[in-house]
Amino acid sequence: MDHATLTEELLTFFKALADAQRLKIVGLLAQEAHTVEQLAALLNISPSTTSHHLAKLAKAGLVEARTDGHYYFYSLKTDTLEAMAQRLLKSENLPHLSADVESEAYERKIIQNFTDASGRIKSLPAQEKKFQVLLRYVAKAFQPGRRYTEKEVNEILARYHEDTASLRRGLIESRLMARESSGKEYWLVEEAAG
Repeated sequence: MDHATLTEELLTFFKALADAQRLKIVGLLAQEAHTVEQLAALLNISPSTTSHHLAKLAKAGLVEARTDGHYYFYSLKTDTLEAMAQRLLKSENLPHLSADVESEAYERKIIQNFTDASGRIKSLPAQEKKFQVLLRYVAKAFQPGRRYTEKEVNEILARYHEDTASLRRGLIESRLMARESSGKEYWLVEEAAG
């Protein structure tokens, strides 16, 4: 199911249930079938308002009507309700609801908030998630496949912030960069280059 269809179905489903009177109708129909007039009397609302609510629930596929003489009896499609809830709310479907949200917007905002006009980091954030964003930002200054001395690493990092030790340690700990056990050479980790 593509995310646009899923989103539309979820909106229809939740809009149908997003009303106190419609939830009461669902509760009453879960017990037994009712006519519009019976539901209107039980809920103390007009038959036209009741019909409006039933139309919303029917559009979402949650109720159905059958005729019996001159009356329409509405019943809850409990199997449909359960199947819909199970299908629409599957945990693997939920991430698709945000598919059109730009994933890099958060990172851009962090970089904008923590850097000045020249791209230098104004302060290192205390929050680890934000610090990781800045580390990925700084890692872009290094060339994939190239080996750097600690002095070269510090010179590059100094362009971003005076606390080169924290940045260097952060790059290593977050596996954006690696170094020889002697500490003489540093390089960008393959995944960080992409």
